[in-house]
Amino acid sequence: DGDQEKFDRLRFVEIKHGRICMLGVVGYLVNKAGIYLPGDISMDGTKFSDLGSGWDASTAVPVAGALQVLAFAGFLELAVMKDVTGENEFVGDFRNGAIDFGWDTFDEETKMAKRAVELNQGRAAQMGMLGLMVHDKLGNVDSLLPPF
Repeated sequence: DGDQEKFDRLRFVEIKHGRICMLGVVGYLVNKAGIYLPGDISMDGTKFSDLGSGWDASTAVPVAGALQVLAFAGFLELAVMKDVTGENEFVGDFRNGAIDFGWDTFDEETKMAKRAVELNQGRAAQMGMLGLMVHDKLGNVDSLLPPF
């Protein structure tokens, strides 16, 4: 009972969630390694490094900071991460005629291979993010990751 439009929408959502999870896994591991942004996250002197990592860090972010993240994500969702110009080659192509890191120089076979790699890595990142979140709540992430 599906059609091409429904498939394209589901593929778009899958690619978007995969990209978000790729960033999330890297961010989680970077923070777990003890690397944080310099400076303060709020005006009361709370530093980024004071937040920790994982779920504890997400709940320790001040409300104003969480609202800024939400507003920025909303802005990206509504204004940036979509086909604005109507010239996208495929679902998930957000170049909008402004950014091209050599994509147009690849042949069609290479483009398809690279899109398949991104899709598979996004799927793996979604599973990885889920695993990190579950083990973070169980309290045993440190036994899974090598010491940094």
